[in-house]
Amino acid sequence: MVNDVRIAGVGMTPFGRQSELTVRELFGNATAEAFDDASVPRDAVEEVYYGNYMGEFAEQQGHQGPMVAEAAGVKAPATRIDSACASSGVATRLGYEKIRTGLADVVLVGGSERMTNLSTSDGTQALAAAADSLWEIRAGVTFPGAYALMANRYFEEFGGSREDLAHIAVKNHEHALENELAQFQRAISLEDVIDAAEICSPFGMFDCSPMSDGASAAVLVSGEFAESHGLDAPVRITGSGQHSDNFALADRASMCRMPAADRAAEIAYDDADISPADVDVAEVHDCFTIAEVLALESLGFYEPGEAITAAREGETSIDGDLPVNLSGGLKAKGHPVGATGGAQISEMTKLLRGDHVNSSAVDDATVGLTHNAGGTVASCVVHVLEVAE
Repeated sequence: MVNDVRIAGVGMTPFGRQSELTVRELFGNATAEAFDDASVPRDAVEEVYYGNYMGEFAEQQGHQGPMVAEAAGVKAPATRIDSACASSGVATRLGYEKIRTGLADVVLVGGSERMTNLSTSDGTQALAAAADSLWEIRAGVTFPGAYALMANRYFEEFGGSREDLAHIAVKNHEHALENELAQFQRAISLEDVIDAAEICSPFGMFDCSPMSDGASAAVLVSGEFAESHGLDAPVRITGSGQHSDNFALADRASMCRMPAADRAAEIAYDDADISPADVDVAEVHDCFTIAEVLALESLGFYEPGEAITAAREGETSIDGDLPVNLSGGLKAKGHPVGATGGAQISEMTKLLRGDHVNSSAVDDATVGLTHNAGGTVASCVVHVLEVAE
């Protein structure tokens, strides 16, 4: 049995510094908005899948599934998902599969993260735990360093420059200017990016996504449920793919190719019966500026070595051939890691149904894609969203 999977409603808190709120409060706020948007009663929910990565580090709180279900006002089986920064993307995939296979009609998915109550050093240490403890963390590798290795290797193999990366940061900040949920709603220049304090060459401060607090949620329903309850749910999830790669960078064949993303995209495209050429707009996991480049190539939008100039040439800007990260991306929208994949679903749903601040730029878009990665893309999940005919 294969069911139609509809997004009945989405909710998302502002991303940024909200350290006075716990993850349960943040998720409660996001789910309240999602249920209101969906016009679905809480007692209709049959399953909850919730993404969170840093709970034990930031709040000394594990076993969060039942805790956040209670915060959402839902009495249903609830499972916490940890796939690092891909946690709520995987949560969304599990909800999609539950409905697609006919095992449920209504599923609540999403994620929440509280990060800014930690110091920068403690937050960095917590994030580093998503890398290989034995071979990377003990050697002092953090994620800025790991992605810097990937960027420098890319430059060595394919070319590219510090300025190419700067164009990505400038673009994504430009996209976030009117997004009231984004952490950074201010423009930056190429000079700002290039002259910023160095974090790890070739990255400066503006090449890196921030630490953020926030939550996201979506109410997924079967097409049959939507029809029988008269719901206005025009956006469908038509494809979903997930895959993994070797955990440590040193064990991979290349630092410039992301097999987990390659395969996740292939599975999602096959599931939706589309090709990369059918995608009108995308939200990709730009935790660092080079990550957007690697994502665009893994997703099949560019050949290896070609995406580095996409932002410079305006191809991925709001008025380009393939607008990318119209939310501002992780770079400007923010990156509360457990909530990021769900936030991509929320932003893309609004873009496709026409109630996002940047929807007018893609008013004829019918196919969107989200790409959510964990760690140095040891985990990846890709979703295809389409406007129902």
